[in-house]
Amino acid sequence: MTLPHTASLIRRGWPPIALPVEGSGLRLIVRLDGQDLGLRFVRVSFLDPTSAAFSRVTLSAGLSEGSYKPQLALSADGNGRFSWTGLLPKTVRHLELAPTFDDFLPPLTNLELAEPHLARLVGTGLMRRPHLVAEAGMWRLVRKRLRAKYRLEAAVQPRALAGYADWIARFDTVTAADRARMRAEIAGWTAPPALSVLMPVYNPDPAVLEKAIASVRGQLYPHWQLCIADDASNRPGVSAVLERAAAAERRIRLIRRGENGHISRATNSALEAATGTFCAFLDHDDLLPENALYEVARALIANPDLDLIYSDEDKVDAKGKRFEPHFKPDWNPELLLAQNYLNHLTVIRTDLIRRVGGLRPGFEGSQDHDLLMRIADDLAPDRVLHIPKVLYHWRAAIGSGTFSDAALATAEAARLRALDETIARRGWPHRAERGPAGFNRLVRALPEPAPLVSVVIPTRDRAELLSVALDGLLTKTDYPAIEVVIVDNDSVEPETAALFARYRDDPRVRVVKSPGKFNFSKLSNAGAEAARGDVLLFLNNDIEVVEPGWLRELVSIAAEPHVGAVGAKLFYPDWTLQHGGVVLGAGGIAGHSHLGIEREDPGYFARMVVSQQVSAVTGACLAMRKAVFEEIGGFDAERLSVAFNDIDLCLRATEAGYQVIWTPHAVLIHHESKSRGHEDTPEKRARFEGETKVMVERWSKQLSRDPFYNLNLSRAKANFKLS
Repeated sequence: MTLPHTASLIRRGWPPIALPVEGSGLRLIVRLDGQDLGLRFVRVSFLDPTSAAFSRVTLSAGLSEGSYKPQLALSADGNGRFSWTGLLPKTVRHLELAPTFDDFLPPLTNLELAEPHLARLVGTGLMRRPHLVAEAGMWRLVRKRLRAKYRLEAAVQPRALAGYADWIARFDTVTAADRARMRAEIAGWTAPPALSVLMPVYNPDPAVLEKAIASVRGQLYPHWQLCIADDASNRPGVSAVLERAAAAERRIRLIRRGENGHISRATNSALEAATGTFCAFLDHDDLLPENALYEVARALIANPDLDLIYSDEDKVDAKGKRFEPHFKPDWNPELLLAQNYLNHLTVIRTDLIRRVGGLRPGFEGSQDHDLLMRIADDLAPDRVLHIPKVLYHWRAAIGSGTFSDAALATAEAARLRALDETIARRGWPHRAERGPAGFNRLVRALPEPAPLVSVVIPTRDRAELLSVALDGLLTKTDYPAIEVVIVDNDSVEPETAALFARYRDDPRVRVVKSPGKFNFSKLSNAGAEAARGDVLLFLNNDIEVVEPGWLRELVSIAAEPHVGAVGAKLFYPDWTLQHGGVVLGAGGIAGHSHLGIEREDPGYFARMVVSQQVSAVTGACLAMRKAVFEEIGGFDAERLSVAFNDIDLCLRATEAGYQVIWTPHAVLIHHESKSRGHEDTPEKRARFEGETKVMVERWSKQLSRDPFYNLNLSRAKANFKLS
């Protein structure tokens, strides 16, 4: 980790002053004693090449009296640059950089304090609202210093994002300073990795082909090889573009195929010529941003054992306008079975591609997906890296000649066949079928015989809700082995007693008494202890069954040895989404993914219609093998009695080496909080705040970055909007 040992103070007309920096990876203190910076307009800036500081770093001003440290809100200026500009408090003595949640600071460098000349900021990107500077000057003349201060600070604060173009300008624009920094870093590498770019070519528009090749030649990272395999193109102009490029650039290797063999064979021809340790895949009409291969090489320098690297991507139209960014999750093998979410930019160790036989003819349209699933057969998760930066521009212009656009049905059939063969190759008893939106669905086989499922339902009265849940379980659910364990927490209403009496002679239903103060974790643990089943299903008493196969789906996944917990797709009664998995850090501790979208909405890049690994699922409907539940110690009844106990349980399952899976193929209605109520009393709020503190203390690192979300997406809500 690179941390600044000194910070520079830059004043107009004076040489830079070195400021002492104390601390470690947990906290940095920049001493300002004797600098007289109180109530001065200062810009604090630093560089974090990981671009993670926005969510992981807190900047605060230390004062001479008391322990209060005003927090200074950082703004992200793009490409790893972060800053704060404003008036420092009057008695400031030091600045403090500390982690927000995580247990260490990212590798910060170039830490500077500067006194900017306000007049010179007007018209630059640093002065967002020049008219407020004039207003500040007016208020200072009439001695209203506080009003002047607020206007000066507002003048330099970034506006809310207006759209993707605004996001690109702020966060994804490489500057001259960035280029100089990257080149200097590359020059210092003693063993830079060799990267081969594989480009199959067949009859593209010569102009877009020329731009694709130029995007490789324009890479800041110089240690590349471009292997172009022309698949017997006959379009006028294509051959001339290829010949000119090969003649002008020694790093280009041009292979001429005698007959058209389609994209798999053409890519394999390019692969035969590759001499790099890693191969990147580039379509003949797409574009690489100038920093793409640098970011890949930088990742390999940091971790030479990687086998697979992939990045975020977007699309570009005929006029060069970028749109529809895809900000992806980290390695998610469950999601990969359904869709090729890795797509572009994908970089794979060359020996590994050759070992599995390269791309397979007959899988055109989904040839990359097939390759990735074959590689994933024996791929260790710690040898995969997702770079959360847009390093690929996928051309979406009509007539560009992309291979898969011409035959969507053929591509879907190839994708499904790739999953079929994956199932056979891995020896699974499952089957593949076409899922929603044409994506794959893995239909898992239930173990034989089907395991007994113990449905644990904590309740206190509300018989009208519980009766709906019981009726759905016992008469509308297509599953052969169910027992229901009702954990009764001091019910007193006659309607509840009558409901219990109705099921008294049903051998599938038992009532376990658990008196005392409401403690969801304690009640759930009591139900699990009384359960006879191999699979536990924790279910709220306000769940309504709407289709028969939901429990088969949950149990078939929960029975997998690598799975720790499974959650369902829950809707509100109006059929808007209540639960699509849980995103850590969203809204504070955690939030529901895609909350409130319509039933027909497939979600962000179809994430709400395919199974996937997530960080956590809600305890309103959570399936888990009893052996796993006992291994990880059950719910925390002592410190998480009501809130976040399900999140904590899932995180402990992950820590023990299990996966948490969310499936959209188990659908239920959730009448959320109708039985328990809301956090609307002082006692409940105090308890909630205490449980929030527990989660921050216990899981701060995980809460700072959900691996199945993306740093570029908003954490205010898990709505997959731009951050």
